[in-house]
Amino acid sequence: MDNLIEIRWHGRGGQGAKTASLLLADAAFNTGKYIQGFPEYGPERMGAPITAYNRISSSPITIHSNIYEPDYVVVVDDTLLECVDVTAGLKENGAIVINTTKSADYLKTALKGYKGAIYTIDARKISEEALGRYFPNTPMLAAIVKVSGIMTDEALLKDMEGSFKHKFAKKPEVIDGNMKALELALKEVKKI
Repeated sequence: MDNLIEIRWHGRGGQGAKTASLLLADAAFNTGKYIQGFPEYGPERMGAPITAYNRISSSPITIHSNIYEPDYVVVVDDTLLECVDVTAGLKENGAIVINTTKSADYLKTALKGYKGAIYTIDARKISEEALGRYFPNTPMLAAIVKVSGIMTDEALLKDMEGSFKHKFAKKPEVIDGNMKALELALKEVKKI
């Protein structure tokens, strides 16, 4: 498969990891890519660890399984670093994107010697500034797009504006905040 990119999302129920993976799939589809976006179902409940996945390619995707060797991992909640092996199977030429304010030393220890690229973003600060509440999924969506290069920043912003207008048709006041969260996240994701 040409340019197959596989992403695994780790979050907690209610943080929007599943929603972000589906939004990424829709946005990639709208740029002409073949996509898959799906959660791994189990006994999910608010606050419980959850996993979601994306496959994105420029040719048809014939694989239909969970992702065991992702190119990228997104960690929506840094408390998962202590209870989930978030780097399991993660390719060293890929990257991990973590919503955290913890130090580089802590992260390197928590990631058990992962040698690939590590990116961080403070999705809490961004979402509270842009939306007035803690919704980490929108900043994390922008961060993985920036790190992976799946699409241009402009393509993401254009697609998400249309998506938000549709999704929030009855709450148009939240569109600007979500767009601001995307824009801030694209600027603030950092490699350590």
